Amino acid sequence: QVRLVESGGGLVQPGGSLRLSCAASESIFNVNSMGWFRQAPGQERDLVAAIISGGKTNYADSVKGRFTISRGDAKNTVYLQMNSLKPEDTAVYYCNAETTVWGKHSYYWGQGTQVTVSS
Repeated sequence: QVRLVESGGGLVQPGGSLRLSCAASESIFNVNSMGWFRQAPGQERDLVAAIISGGKTNYADSVKGRFTISRGDAKNTVYLQMNSLKPEDTAVYYCNAETTVWGKHSYYWGQGTQVTVSS
């Protein structure tokens, strides 16, 4: 069952920009934070950016100053604006939602969207 849906990936030249979008299913509630992770071939899935209730954000050092995470007006939506893209940004990008129910943390993932930065 798909509970988060990403969009906005694609092919872009170095120095270009992309904006990723993610919408969480209404079945996901008590969301504490949402974020973006990425996974390159043969690599672990790593945090790119996260945003929690209240608006606090965290970024990986490799993207700070280039990427911006934000929450949309719609319920449980999140965006990732990616500027000054580099070839090393190439990866599958996954949206994540973290919830807390009865003190238990749960994590939900989207299917991923491919971002390729190449000339």
